[in-house]
Amino acid sequence: MSSRIVLDTNAYSELSRGNEDVLDALSQAERTYVPVTVLGELLAGFQSGNQEDRNRKQLKRFLLKPSVRVLQTTEAVAEQYAQIVNYLRSKKTPIPTNDIWIAAHAMDRGAVLVTFDKHFCQVTGLRLWQS
Repeated sequence: MSSRIVLDTNAYSELSRGNEDVLDALSQAERTYVPVTVLGELLAGFQSGNQEDRNRKQLKRFLLKPSVRVLQTTEAVAEQYAQIVNYLRSKKTPIPTNDIWIAAHAMDRGAVLVTFDKHFCQVTGLRLWQS
């Protein structure tokens, strides 16, 4: 496992359910990143659910851990995003736009992406977590 990981939205959801594999990945990482895109997806999901307050408090506690950082989008991430978009277009293998941003963050940080979405395999050079 890499010393740096990026959590996809579904990985955080699995973590909050106590998924042992995701807990293990976090325990091995020195740094855990949560892209702002993932944060937005989580908050949107919380708002549409019936446990918004509980979920927000749990997320806030997680984000306050010293090893966890929220990643903001930068020009370097935008460049990485553009490269991924054009690569996927050339291969005719699109993936959801938010997931391209998440992949761009992981690649920019040289981190392993912890996810349960198989379509990330389409992104050449992206390091993926294996459970």
